[in-house]
Amino acid sequence: MADEKSRLVKGFVYVVPLSRVYWGRRTNRADRAVKLLKRFVARHVKADRIVVYNEVNNYIWSKGREKPPRRVKILVLVYEVEEEEEEEKKKITVAKVKLAPKELKPGPFQPATAAK
Repeated sequence: MADEKSRLVKGFVYVVPLSRVYWGRRTNRADRAVKLLKRFVARHVKADRIVVYNEVNNYIWSKGREKPPRRVKILVLVYEVEEEEEEEKKKITVAKVKLAPKELKPGPFQPATAAK
């Protein structure tokens, strides 16, 4: 990953239900909530790599390990990145997950208005 060139491809706003993590043990619910969020994004965006920003992680962990929020509204920005590794150029997709502002509705997001 020495030289990277990226361009924004598309964006989505999702409301991810995290209530499923309440079915198991209470001692590691926030851990499972982050894993569930990554699986949700991988299933819907089909990206090669998923990057969860600290603001999302801090929001999930805000009430402690045992009581994560029941749902979280996220903004997923999908980038196409060119990587050079040992004289090879590869194009991979990277999904960056941020907290969505409250005024955004779930659905497709216009990438022209997205800030890096």
